[in-house]
This record gives sequence, C-alpha cells and structure tokens, in this order.
Amino acid sequence: MTARLASPKSADMATAAIQTSSHVLELAHPLPLDGGQSLDGVRISYETYGQLNADKSNAVLICHALTGDQHVASPHPITGKPGWWIRMVGPGLPIDTDRFFVICANVLGSCMGSTGPASMAADGQPYGMRFPVITIRDMVRGHVALLDALGIATLHAVVGGSMGGMQALSLAANWPQRARAVLVIASTARHSAQNIAFHEVGRQAIMADPKWQGGDYYGAGKGPEAGLAVARMAAHITYLSEEGMHEKFGRRLQNRTAKTFGFDADFQIESYLRHQGLSFTDRFDANSYLYITRAMDYFDLAEEHGGRLADAFAGSDARFCLVSFDTDWLYPTSESRTIAHALNAAGAPVSFVELSAPFGHDSFLLDVPALDRVIAGFLGQ
Repeated sequence: MTARLASPKSADMATAAIQTSSHVLELAHPLPLDGGQSLDGVRISYETYGQLNADKSNAVLICHALTGDQHVASPHPITGKPGWWIRMVGPGLPIDTDRFFVICANVLGSCMGSTGPASMAADGQPYGMRFPVITIRDMVRGHVALLDALGIATLHAVVGGSMGGMQALSLAANWPQRARAVLVIASTARHSAQNIAFHEVGRQAIMADPKWQGGDYYGAGKGPEAGLAVARMAAHITYLSEEGMHEKFGRRLQNRTAKTFGFDADFQIESYLRHQGLSFTDRFDANSYLYITRAMDYFDLAEEHGGRLADAFAGSDARFCLVSFDTDWLYPTSESRTIAHALNAAGAPVSFVELSAPFGHDSFLLDVPALDRVIAGFLGQ
C-alpha cells in the first residue's frame, strides 16, 4: 500500500510518497529462548519501506521502544495516528527510503501481530501468563530469523532508541557480523535499580487490578484497563523532563479558574497523564506490558558477557554512534558514556554526542533538528 506522508522539515513542503508493505512471517522452527524454553509457530509482524537493492546491502533495521510497534512511518491501524517516527523515515528524510530498505518488526512478546501473551497457544487458548518470560536477546533472535528469511546477511545499519537501542546493542554484541553500523539513541547497556523500580510499580498496578484475573482476562470483556492506565501514567513521567513539564503545564488548572478541593484532575498535568493512560489501553495489552518491561529489567549486556561490557563488543567490526540528551534522566548521558568507554576498550570505532533538548527521554521522538543531522550523517557514511 502507499501512504501519503508530510515531511516535518517544513510545513510548506509537498507531501512525499512512501511505499509501505505490511507482512507476517511464521517461523518454520521453534525459537529458542534465554529462559531455557522454546516457542513454536512464532509469528513476526513487520513493515518495510523502500526497495531492497540487488545485493541486499541497503537494509536498515529500526528497533522500536517499549510501547512502540512496527508502524514506524505508516498510520497506526487502531488509533489512526501517524507512524511514531514519521519525521525521521521517508523519502529525503534522515532515514531515506529512496536510498534504504527500512525494516521495522514488532517485538516478540508484544501485541501488534507478533507472538505474545495474547496469542493463541497450541491448545487454542491465549497464552496469558503461560507465555514464557523473554529477554531483549530473545527479541533480537526473532529479528535475526526475519533477516534470514529475507536473505539479508548484513544490515547497512541497525537503529534504535530506548528499548530499541538495547536491541541494537544486543544485535551488535551477539550477532556481530549482522550490521555494519549501529546507532543507539537514548539507551543503556543495562537497567538500573531506579529503572526496575518504576517498572515494578507499573506491573503491580496491573496485577492489583481485579480485572487482571491472573492474566486470564481474554474473552472476559474488558481487561485490567485501570491498572494498565496507571502503569502508563507512571512510566510516562519518566519520559518527560522537569523543564518540559514546567514549560508545558506548570501549575496551571485544567478548564477551571479555581481548585475544586476534591480529587478530580484540577491541574493540567493531571489531566494530561490521565489522557495518556486511558488512550494507551485502547492499543496495548496489559500482559504484554508485563512481559516487555520484565525483558528490559533483565537486560544487562555486561552480565551476558562475563561481567565486562567491553567483552560484549570484542567480536564486532561495526562502527557505532551513541546519542544522549541532556534532559533525559531515565537513561542519562552517563549511561551512553559507559557504552562509549566499553567500545573504545574493545577497539571499536565509536562516535558519541550529547544533544540539548527540553523534552527529556522522549526527545528522540520529537522535533530535535540536531538529531536529524546526526542520523543522516551517520547513515550516509
């Protein structure tokens, strides 16, 4: 199909056509998992943009974040909203689909077409909490299986922000010959205690909702929407910056001139968070949220490679680019510096830049022109 997308670089620029194809791959063999189990009949839902060249050397794999999906530059089928990186992917944009064949796959454990807890098990019933606990490396195993099915031996680049950056690092460390370039944005090589703590608050909110029913809420009408909304609200706070929240909301009241002296959403920030939470429940599965956040919490690239992060990259011939943002307190610049030092110790070519932006962790999704230039420059090398 073809979607019409407007370039974000200028409101006066004409829309450009981007060729989008949606696919589902069913793996012919069981997918082994870090937890010791394996999954049969794994389905991977993915989208592609642009054309693969004759020698299959122009492929760019984009890895999405926790609540993202494969609809990186095409309208979301549930919400109808534009793709989550529409400002970055398309003809003439930093990830130029006139030049690159762009692939974005929904991760294992998610709920947008790839196999996850809402998928049917062999007995014809949804997995629910019978779904095995997965890791970031398991997600990347699915990506590698997809690349094998497409006949792509080596990517021009793998690109990811946040959890997507974890996947990019995992690919570089565990399948070092599968990408010539690795671009990691606003990410980390391991989850800190603070990161784990925020995720645990969200998981407990979901599991404390009576409608969660031990994860067996499929077919019972509404699931744990209240708990999932609270989880989303708590997480969304970590994606913002204090500066950004103050500038956008401050202590301004929401559609009123005085406080109600009650527990309605008096403040604009309260109303905003409630909207974010409720709208999230329309497109995301609560069990998927449990499994994906757990995968992120388990991520520790140094631990996977004997305790020394540099050893994770010992076999890599790729060049790396790391990007952080000065207002990101979820994955602060120090996390990217740690990765850069490890890459230097491993002898890998790496560039690193901290960009200034008021948006916090979500800066990689928003209008930061300096990021456009970094991505275009790095991928164009």
